[in-house]
Amino acid sequence: MQPNHRRCISCRHIAPKSEFWRIVRVYPDHQIQLDQGMGRSAYLCPQADCLKAAQKKNRLAKVLRAKVPDSLYQALWERLEVQS
Repeated sequence: MQPNHRRCISCRHIAPKSEFWRIVRVYPDHQIQLDQGMGRSAYLCPQADCLKAAQKKNRLAKVLRAKVPDSLYQALWERLEVQS
């Protein structure tokens, strides 16, 4: 069975979903969280360029159709530093 592929909202790269960070707008309370939950999802490459572009152009909020808190971006930047 082939793995599920997803597209990065920033650079448009297609890869298996295990290679991306998953950001979820949880249904029905519209909270935004990382990696878990059911609802509308967006996928982002774990790279500084993709994260910077997504934050600058507000791509997560547009895709998720919800306001994305600054604390979520802070958590992603921290995750990127730990990964490096």
